Amino acid sequence: MSQPKIVSQKEWEAALAALRVKEKQATHARDALAAERRRLPRVRIEKEYELLGPRGRTSLAGLFHFMFGPNRTQGCPGCSMVADQICHLAHLHARDTSFAMVSRAPLDRIEPYRRRMGWPIPWYSSFGSDFNPDFGVGPMSPREDQDQDGEIFGLSVFLREGRGVFRTYFTNGRGVETLGPVWTLLDLTPLGRQEEWEDSPEGTPQTPRYTWWRRHDEYEDDGSPGAAATR
Repeated sequence: MSQPKIVSQKEWEAALAALRVKEKQATHARDALAAERRRLPRVRIEKEYELLGPRGRTSLAGLFHFMFGPNRTQGCPGCSMVADQICHLAHLHARDTSFAMVSRAPLDRIEPYRRRMGWPIPWYSSFGSDFNPDFGVGPMSPREDQDQDGEIFGLSVFLREGRGVFRTYFTNGRGVETLGPVWTLLDLTPLGRQEEWEDSPEGTPQTPRYTWWRRHDEYEDDGSPGAAATR
């Protein structure tokens, strides 16, 4: 494995300072994107959707479309990895914001899996409704990255004003990475995510993207780095 060269403390600090300039530029660019996102036009949701949870129906606040279709027996590993990283909702509630997940699977399949994963996040079923296809993540919207039920994951943001509900934002694919710190933390390390698409030093261990992802109770626990990636 070809590692970056070893330098003195002074040289390291100079290199870090040069990188920090670029990091600050990226931070300001993200701030500008967020400002533009806050000014996106919105669309009023006119249709009523029957989203069922353990305590009844949800209002459309901020919903993560979780790939768990009627033909699945458990939730998708990638979506599960995202759900593991959601912050304590009290921090969102302090700013009049909430977060919930929605899947096409019936509630009697969702609830056992939610308990297995230990998630306190509200999770609703859109089983029998048009919710998922209407918002671009269902079987009527084919994509290359769709699952066995013909659906994809995604994040929709809704704003409620009085009795009106508006859709203000949507993203999927790598756009959903903003929900979790796992990728951010890995990006800070010299080995990175260890996926083949990354520009890393020659010899860095890498595997195809996604293949190392597991549900958190399915990783091999032998203590060796990359155990899940070589499983």
